[in-house]
Parts: sequence; structure tokens; C-alpha cells
Amino acid sequence: MGVILPYIIVALLGALIGSFLNVCIYRIPRNVSIISPSSRCPSCNTPIRPYDNVPVISYILLGGRCRVCGAGISLRYPFVEILNATLYVLVFYRFGFAWHTVIFALLCSTLIAITFIDLDFQIIPDVITLPGIAIGLVAGSLLMPDPFIRHSPLGFASSIIGLVAGGGLFYAIAVISKGGMGGGDIKMMAMVGALMGWKSVLLTVFLGSLTGAVFGIFLMISQKKGRKTKVPFGPFLAFGTFVTMFFGQEILTWYLYR
Repeated sequence: MGVILPYIIVALLGALIGSFLNVCIYRIPRNVSIISPSSRCPSCNTPIRPYDNVPVISYILLGGRCRVCGAGISLRYPFVEILNATLYVLVFYRFGFAWHTVIFALLCSTLIAITFIDLDFQIIPDVITLPGIAIGLVAGSLLMPDPFIRHSPLGFASSIIGLVAGGGLFYAIAVISKGGMGGGDIKMMAMVGALMGWKSVLLTVFLGSLTGAVFGIFLMISQKKGRKTKVPFGPFLAFGTFVTMFFGQEILTWYLYR
């Protein structure tokens, strides 16, 4: 029980923060305060009681419907809570008790918010990425390990180079493609680079581009979409960041010594 208890606590914390992420995902792109008013049913606008706002459990007990008007509640809400809780547990399992574990957990939450906002609105808000860049520089300089060199700190120089590499690479793509890359993607990769370094940027971009290309081909075949169909790139960059965070060192070792 002593071994399992920390994971239970981490999972509960992740679910609670996941509930808050649902608020951010809904309100930030609509320019609504994430603090007030309190959570309400989007159908009848009735304030949600605290006991109806318990992550996952309330959704199950209510049968996925509003207690007052009976309107259906999107399955996304418990999914985001479970996803965030799961990622927190994985981060804790991978990195243990350390300051950078907290930063990686917050990065996971940030990427979840970016993913669903980009899916819904095809934007990555500055209110997320710009503070993320600043936090990334501080944390990358002082707290974060190099994902590719065991027991080695990232450091200020690598953090700055990562920021420039991430933002600069995507800015160049945007210029060359004449708008084919959004400003949100540029700032998102600057944030990731500041926090994880330039090598992580390269692996993240490769993995994000690969999965994005596979998904694009799938859409072209299954739904007869054209090559010019717009697909938000943020979710694929988020996936690439997750893989790099958890398996970057192993991937590099496999690539160099296979």
C-alpha cells in the first residue's frame, strides 16, 4: 500500500487538474474568464453543484446528463480528466520525486489544453504559449534534465538554443510556405524548445510530422479529402512532445546503435 499510495494521490491530483483543463479548453478560446463565473451547464446555464463536479465519478453517477435539464454532457469531460490523471501517473513513474517531474506534469496539462483547443478552433492561444515560453526558459535553465543525456542538466544555453530552434524552424516554414504554418505552432515549439532543448525539438518535429502525414493519408483514403484540407498540427506536435519526453533517450540510443 505504501508503494501504491503516491500513485493514487498523483492520479487524483491529475483528475482534479483535468477538470480545470476542461474549463480552460472551453473558455480560453471564447475569451471568457477561467475563474468566474463558476462552472455551468452549457444547455440550461444552471450552476453546477460541487457534488456534481467531482471528476469522472459525477459523470458516471449522473449518467452523462445534467441533473437539472437532462441535457447530455460530452464524453470529452471525463476523457480529459482520465487522460490527465494517466499522464501524471506515467510522469511520476518515469521521473520519480523531482522538481522536473512537476514541470513535466504541467507540460502534459498544457499540451492537452492546446490539443483540444486546436482541434475545436484551429488556434493555439498566446495566453498559453507566451507564459509557457517564459516558464520554459526558467525551468529549462535551472531545473530540467537533458532528455538525451542521463543525469545531465539542460542549462541556460541549451534552453535558449532550443527556443530559437523551435520557434525559428517553424517561422522559416511559415515564411517559405507563405502561411502554411500558424503562429501558434511557432510559439508552441519555442515553448517546447525552451523547456527541453534543441534535440528534443528535432525529434518532436520528426514524430509530429510523421504522425501528421500518416493521419493525412488516412483522411485522403477514407474520407476522400484533398491534399489542401486543413488539419490542425498542434495535436501531432503534442504527441511528438509526449513521446520525446518519455522515450527520447531510448529512441536516440536505438537510432545511433542499431
